[in-house]
Amino acid sequence: MNSLQTNNSGGSPTKFHLDKQGGKLMGVCAGLANYFKVDPMVVRLVFVAGFFLGFGSFALIYLGIGLLAD
Repeated sequence: MNSLQTNNSGGSPTKFHLDKQGGKLMGVCAGLANYFKVDPMVVRLVFVAGFFLGFGSFALIYLGIGLLAD
């Protein structure tokens, strides 16, 4: 069995995409929340905490995901 997640219907694997409809800035946190099936606010809080604790490195990660994804 492969390590990719499958959707509820048991069909093809789930693919990560930006969620610009449900997102605030670029849709990165909402897209990650959809992919991992968690609340978007949890992902946003992780990015904010990582921004302050990681000396801004999470801002670069966020921008990288936002520019490279979907």
